[in-house]
Amino acid sequence: MTKNPPNDPAANSNLPISVACPACSYHVAVTFIDPYRQPLATVAWPSTEEEAKAMKQLPLSFVRCVDCGHIFNREFCYEEVPYSRKPHLMFNKGTTWTNHLIQIADMLLGYVNEGATVVEIGCGEGHLLRHMASKKKNCRFYGFDPNASYETDGLFEGRSELFVPEIHMEQLQPDLIISRHVMEHLINPLGFLQSIQFNASRLNLRTRVYIETPCIDRALETGRVGDFYYEHNSHFTTQSFTRMIQRTSHEIDLLTHSYNREVLSGLFRVGTNSHAVELESQADDFRIQAKLGQDVLTIQLDQLKAKGKSIAIWGGTGKASAFINFYRLDAKSFPIVVDSDPDKTDTHVPGQGQPIQYRDYLKDHPVDVILIPMAWRAHDVLLEMQEAGIRCDQVLIEYQGRLVDYFHDDHPYHVPGEVTAMQPPAPHYNPQSQSYWTTKHASNSQV
Repeated sequence: MTKNPPNDPAANSNLPISVACPACSYHVAVTFIDPYRQPLATVAWPSTEEEAKAMKQLPLSFVRCVDCGHIFNREFCYEEVPYSRKPHLMFNKGTTWTNHLIQIADMLLGYVNEGATVVEIGCGEGHLLRHMASKKKNCRFYGFDPNASYETDGLFEGRSELFVPEIHMEQLQPDLIISRHVMEHLINPLGFLQSIQFNASRLNLRTRVYIETPCIDRALETGRVGDFYYEHNSHFTTQSFTRMIQRTSHEIDLLTHSYNREVLSGLFRVGTNSHAVELESQADDFRIQAKLGQDVLTIQLDQLKAKGKSIAIWGGTGKASAFINFYRLDAKSFPIVVDSDPDKTDTHVPGQGQPIQYRDYLKDHPVDVILIPMAWRAHDVLLEMQEAGIRCDQVLIEYQGRLVDYFHDDHPYHVPGEVTAMQPPAPHYNPQSQSYWTTKHASNSQV
């Protein structure tokens, strides 16, 4: 639910409003109707005058996207509409509307091959599915509606639940998805359609989707205020409906008006977004590597501690803090944290609690290993160490889910022309010679 923030200038004016459009995701809208309140209009059905007058008044704050022209209630809350308890059934028995339903069903049957699977989202009483199923006996038909007040007549399987693309696309693998007069009730219709597109792509399905919504164009032309009520969060213009489909698919079979231009219809193909699938694969690889990295770094650091190595972490806030918390570097095991910023002295690492010392702490309390969580600025830290006269045996950074030696291992953070004199000794280094980086300390005789 979107609420007006404190001192929101748009609450009492026609100033532009920053809010995401449900049809195209553009983030600038303007007031369409001055905010007012009304009770539910279609799913309440009060049985007495007293009950009707006592109904909860809900906010209607209709705004219009200045990019695609979509009109929506910025204060809509889906939980205020009790679809699971009371039906939102369209009156399907009018002659003209019945003919419209039959025409749509027959048109869609032309896209249904033998043995296909058809899903209708928000099937209501099941009029459309029954008509289609009676003509395609060897296909599978499923109707989703949380109200579950329909009669299937054995022609289709009714499911008293919401359609969840992440679950039901894989479970049913539909060839055709139908959704009539549902999008206008959703908080994020574009997101819902894009979720269908993405899940079809990742499952390598080639699914057609048919959607139908009321068209608000004529209401705008004729000044019809009664079209705007709470249950309809979204009001599609021809332009916003088209934009929503274009943002979902590039394979569009049909975009048309019907029912005297009061209805918008679109038929398009999903399952073609290979780019999204590739990004999913990359995200999954990163997630797995990050999870494995937690174990790998723990082992590496345990091995260093088992050898008696003293370790300091350079950086205690921001990305360093995120690193410390992700890899569970607790204050007991890793008490030494220093930072380049003297203003952070005597503050503590968020989450783990180590006191943050100024970098010069390491002059009087030298350590064997300095771990720099921010690998991207390791070179600057090394220059700072050189300038301040801070020594250590080894500098470690994170790379590909493990700790690597900044100087002796391969990684992408080396700086061209890096001063070789900064490098600590190689593994074959003679401990009797001296180096800027390595020194013997009585308190660290194990080095």
